[in-house]
Amino acid sequence: MDSPSAVSRRAFVGGGLALAGGLVVAGSQPAWAAGGKTRVVAIPFSSDLYASPEAQRFTLVLQQGTSNGVKYVAGPPVDVRFRGPSGEWTPYVRMQLDQAGLPKGRGVYRTQAAFAEAGSWHGQAKFSGATTKFAMTLPDSAVAPVRGQPAPRAASPTTTDHLGVSPICTRVPECPLHTVSLSNVIGTGKPVAVLFATPALCTSMYCGPVLDELLTVREPYQDRITFVHVDIYKNKKGTEESPTVLAWKLPSEPWLYTVDAAGNIVNRLDTAFGKDEMQQAFDDLLTVSAS
Repeated sequence: MDSPSAVSRRAFVGGGLALAGGLVVAGSQPAWAAGGKTRVVAIPFSSDLYASPEAQRFTLVLQQGTSNGVKYVAGPPVDVRFRGPSGEWTPYVRMQLDQAGLPKGRGVYRTQAAFAEAGSWHGQAKFSGATTKFAMTLPDSAVAPVRGQPAPRAASPTTTDHLGVSPICTRVPECPLHTVSLSNVIGTGKPVAVLFATPALCTSMYCGPVLDELLTVREPYQDRITFVHVDIYKNKKGTEESPTVLAWKLPSEPWLYTVDAAGNIVNRLDTAFGKDEMQQAFDDLLTVSAS
């Protein structure tokens, strides 16, 4: 039987309407119909939002049900706004569509938004002349580590010490980012970027493309940043998480964390992120580490 955390993870990344992290679609209104297919709706995609006065990365995807299952739609401009438990609607803001390095036709829309208080939040997304409503229940704090906190120093599987994880990398062929353990590189004077992703078992199918993109994007940075990949599960059954993932308390995958030379988290990206966001995260990491 799957562990509760594995079940919640798969419910989220599977792209269904029941999402992890307290995000649910409530009373979604259809947007448009085409060719007998069901109408397109906007689905919140961030997995670990929490109450904070600081802006957080908020993402959503456009989904359409077809006879063959869920189809992702990428292209129409999307505007989004929010209303907190005791507030008024924020102004609409245009979201940015990222597609570079992601599966074909499966871009993710993103923006920065502040959710100052815990509780029930409502959102509206406008695209193609229609509006989709959604609701989110935000907790007081995040599940996974956040910006400014010390990064966990838990060991990660390497080619010389698997920590009971087999295989240590489900990419084929195995990626080269398993030569050092996080316990030996975090906080030792050099910035670190760690990707948590399981190419072979990722239900959303974002993990493989994100890892492949990272292997290309890292090249100009690899002398200044230590890159590590951590797969999610202990084996290909996908029922038990690796000890590193348990230590980081990740509620979904993939995740990309950047950690400064002193061992503090600079940024985190979850669920889907492409070339542009990764490059910006690495540039920001180097700027922070140099200050």
